[in-house]
Amino acid sequence: MSKTRKSLPMTLKPQHNQSQLSLSATAVLDIDASADGSSAAALPKFRMVAYTGGPMRVAGWRYPVILDLAGLAIPSQSRPIRFGHDPLSGVGHTDAIRVEGGQLIATGIVSRDTPAAREVVVSSKNGFPWQASVGAGVDEFEFVKEGQKVTVNGTQYSGPVNVVRKSSLGEISFVDLGADGATSASVAAQASATPGEVSMDDSQASTQEDSQTTSTATVAPSPAPSEPALTHPEVNAAIEAMRVAHAAELERIGAIRQIYNGTLPSLEARAIREGWNVEKAELEKIRATRPAVPAIHVQQNTINSNVLEAACFLAAGLSNVEQVADSQSLDLAARRFRGGIGLQELLLEAAWANGYSGRNFRDHRAVMRAAFGSSVEASGVSTIDIGGILSNVANKFLLDGFFSVERTWRNICAVRNVSDFKTVTSYRLIGKDQYELVAPGGELKHGNLGNESYTNRADTYGLMMAVDRRDIINDDLDAITTIPRKLGRGSGLKINDVFWSIFMANSDFFKTANKNFISGASTAMGIDGLTEAEVTFMEQVDSDGKPIGVMPLILLVPPSLSALGSQLYKSMELRDNTAGNKYPVSNPHQNKFKVEVSRYLSNSQYTGNSAKAWYLLADPTDLPVIEVAFLNGQESPTIETAEADFNVLGVQMRGYHDFGVALQDPRGGVKAKGEA
Repeated sequence: MSKTRKSLPMTLKPQHNQSQLSLSATAVLDIDASADGSSAAALPKFRMVAYTGGPMRVAGWRYPVILDLAGLAIPSQSRPIRFGHDPLSGVGHTDAIRVEGGQLIATGIVSRDTPAAREVVVSSKNGFPWQASVGAGVDEFEFVKEGQKVTVNGTQYSGPVNVVRKSSLGEISFVDLGADGATSASVAAQASATPGEVSMDDSQASTQEDSQTTSTATVAPSPAPSEPALTHPEVNAAIEAMRVAHAAELERIGAIRQIYNGTLPSLEARAIREGWNVEKAELEKIRATRPAVPAIHVQQNTINSNVLEAACFLAAGLSNVEQVADSQSLDLAARRFRGGIGLQELLLEAAWANGYSGRNFRDHRAVMRAAFGSSVEASGVSTIDIGGILSNVANKFLLDGFFSVERTWRNICAVRNVSDFKTVTSYRLIGKDQYELVAPGGELKHGNLGNESYTNRADTYGLMMAVDRRDIINDDLDAITTIPRKLGRGSGLKINDVFWSIFMANSDFFKTANKNFISGASTAMGIDGLTEAEVTFMEQVDSDGKPIGVMPLILLVPPSLSALGSQLYKSMELRDNTAGNKYPVSNPHQNKFKVEVSRYLSNSQYTGNSAKAWYLLADPTDLPVIEVAFLNGQESPTIETAEADFNVLGVQMRGYHDFGVALQDPRGGVKAKGEA
């Protein structure tokens, strides 16, 4: 259950907003007139059950409202009694307000000489069942959620419901219809009327008294002491005028509610509050429900590079097309090229945009020249670069091919960004790379760059392929998607080839003299072998003979050791029931070393291959054993498209990749031979 506290009290009335509501109950009235005829001098009295303590549906509140009578602050002074919460329509005042039997009871005197007071008295005499509406300032309310229960005023209720926990009583009003209909009303008269006095006959009194289930009150009207009493015809005329006005207001409200029928609640409330007539209410509804004039959208039918690219993506079935092309271009491409664009149509659209006047592909050489902007006829300005379109389309499929091959190399190497093809050198701080104690004077000592340096250099690797004349004549759009995939795959294979050739030709890098090579039967992959490699790694020292302070992180294995490596990484227990072999049940290396697998390690085409050798490596961002340098940080290959040379009929595509690979720090890993 959630509580809300408000700093300022709020009068609870239904007409205005959610911070105001009225807690209503049926007013129980007794009109009391003395039998000795002295009632002319007595003020009418009333008694009402102002609130029965139960839940009410109140306008502006989504769920029922219950006023907690235990938290209701009742002022000691009398409270005004009004008609319909209107300050200008006073009725009287209270002489007592109390909580009794879970209900709010108010008694008082009809002390005002107003048309509203006369209406209440006369209508009560005639048997009208007045109800009461309590105006209370809300200090704190609590919302009880669905499924929860709450006890208020001695009764348990289920949510959702709003409970007003703290409130201050303001005024009480006579109303013809309130929110709480749980009580009934009755009026009893005990004497006949005298001139200027409102009364009921005994049969009416008896009937009304028998029909009510709560207590009664007596109202004996008399004129105010300081003013002359109105005659009976004057009273009747005033009451009749009020009744006619009230009926007209009810008819107006009913007509407005029928017009809006709950469809525009805020406008309906405004119409009632501001006194709109039926004609104005209907006019405002028409204005509010009138459909907005749609914005004028000019369909962009101009074919541009973005539209042609989108058409190619759609025709090739690119999976993430919404991420690489804007929605407007995709929509126009889908409408313009419903059956999918072909290679000839693509070239023709580009040629037409560049001023080509031909209507078909018969002269394909002329179409090619115009498409590539080398023969612009009309405008003299090339508006579409078909080479750029083909390059952009091809690049998306180039990456598919590039990322389709093994990328284990990327997880075990450091990456360097180089700006040219010159050899770059890396240095390590040695000797004085530890912090020194700072003297009281605050002077810091200098570290020095030693002789440990590592080099790398980027080279260019590339390949050219062509969409030949046959592909164009066959209208084969797949050619511009298949070739880029092949170029991308070729780049991925080349970087693997260069990387693993350098990594595995490591006999002078991983060796006993560098204290990063272990061999023998004990180095076979298993708990004992992995423990030996871990100890060897941890015993690595810097040039001062101190620990390097780097932890091993990666276990690099060939495919034949992949399953065992995964067991060592994931399993809590390892069991070996082979005779003569006893492994500990507990696995001390669980979750220690992330397993990376490469098929290149055991491939016979590479020097140093082995199906039993494996490696324990440091995090490459801390201490890399190998590094890959990319020109300008471009890790993926680049593809370019152009019209073929004179001796080639078709479109040329070339892919190239600028990178370099070099071994770095021997202390970043340990190689285990895995056998004797």
